Amino acid sequence: MKKSPMTTQGAQKLRDELHTLKTVKRPKISQAIAEARALGDLKENAEYHAAREQQSFMEGRIGEIEGKLATAEIIDITKINANGRIVFGATVNLMNVETDEEVTYQIVGDDEADIKAHLISISSPVARALIGKEEDDIALVQAPGGKKEYEILEVSYQ
Repeated sequence: MKKSPMTTQGAQKLRDELHTLKTVKRPKISQAIAEARALGDLKENAEYHAAREQQSFMEGRIGEIEGKLATAEIIDITKINANGRIVFGATVNLMNVETDEEVTYQIVGDDEADIKAHLISISSPVARALIGKEEDDIALVQAPGGKKEYEILEVSYQ
């Protein structure tokens, strides 16, 4: 079975969601199903069918999270000593050479990537171009919109 890299923060976020699903949402949905059953005929009971559908989605999500955690290789980035090199989990401050626009990204696992939160997947074109580089290096990114050059301003491991 292939292991997927994941930061300790990403794993904790999934564990928290799993805990909420199992201890809060599952009992609520079970209660809703019980209340809908008490109303009588299940064939034409919209509340019952809606609650069963919610239960199905929730159980699917629980299985998905458990699967992700089971195949995760959890990496504590605070214990990495990469000597200034960009590795999985590193937070990188970049400057677009063409536009002088600065952006900061953390390189994370595929399951925890969220571009709005500046978390990019290890398999993204930007991350692949950055891995192994150091501060003051230039990274050439083969993006879908064309080639972009980024100067690496800072590398940290938070």
